[in-house]
Amino acid sequence: MKTSFRGALGAAALLACSTSAFAHAVMAVREASPGASYRGVVQVMHGCEGSPTVAVRVTIPDGVAGARPMPKPGWTLSTVKGPYARPYSNGHSETAEGVKEITWTGGSIPDDAFDEFTFQAQIADSFEPGAVIRFPIVQTCAAGESRWTEIPAAGQDAHALRYPAPGVTVVAAVATSGSDTIKVGALTIAQPWMRATPTGAAVAGGYVRITNTGTTPDRLVAASIPLAGRGEVHEMANVNGVMTMNEVAGGLAIPAGGTVELKPGGYHLMFMDLTSGPKAGETVRGTLTFEKAGKVDVAFRVSPVGAPGPSGGAMSEHQHH
Repeated sequence: MKTSFRGALGAAALLACSTSAFAHAVMAVREASPGASYRGVVQVMHGCEGSPTVAVRVTIPDGVAGARPMPKPGWTLSTVKGPYARPYSNGHSETAEGVKEITWTGGSIPDDAFDEFTFQAQIADSFEPGAVIRFPIVQTCAAGESRWTEIPAAGQDAHALRYPAPGVTVVAAVATSGSDTIKVGALTIAQPWMRATPTGAAVAGGYVRITNTGTTPDRLVAASIPLAGRGEVHEMANVNGVMTMNEVAGGLAIPAGGTVELKPGGYHLMFMDLTSGPKAGETVRGTLTFEKAGKVDVAFRVSPVGAPGPSGGAMSEHQHH
């Protein structure tokens, strides 16, 4: 009888675990950096014990500011605003309140399917690397509800909780070789450089090599330097003997497990409306913005006019000035 009781107890525990795993909500992007933007992607993996999901609500925790949800076709979007624990500055202005809760309702995700709900926000620079930011999520189904809202106490293992709020680990953008290589999350950003420009030039080209060691793709969507009014990702190509150059619509994909090199004659950064030209030997501070990794500060080493690479030396191919 004793053995039977233990067996029943084990079966009940197994059922509880399997039920919890069956109705699961996670954050697809599980790393963020202090002071950087963060693209939150809530993944609803299953329904509630066979019932379809009809609403998803995510709570924006303290230290995550400026949240902006992405509308989802077929769903009604609503938000709740409230005061921040402390005022937040985005570099241009300061605000004391913002979106604290986002809800998508009115749609339906079948029990045997999954879907994603997206928002953009900024991570406060007060977080230390290694901290875990918890995003409580409530998954409402046609029959039943799963509340992924439990926050582990200090020192407590989140795996000990039945319905832990999905966590995002704070990681720092770490320079691994002076200012030439930066690692943020799964991305390694190597050897950012740019060419010096002739006097009076209105544009400058920038180059970098980006490696994604993760299992999900990312996208380089913007770039900026203080010397330029705006920055874009461009592609130069030879089409039937004619050199063409166009902006890469939607940004440049960085595939999972792949490397993309921005270099003269191919993909590159185009900094326009220069207020002054970069000079050879200088280092120009800038920012690369990724869809998932957020904003990453970099330092572009300036090579001579027409240099083929960061080591300098002239080249004879078409210049982008």
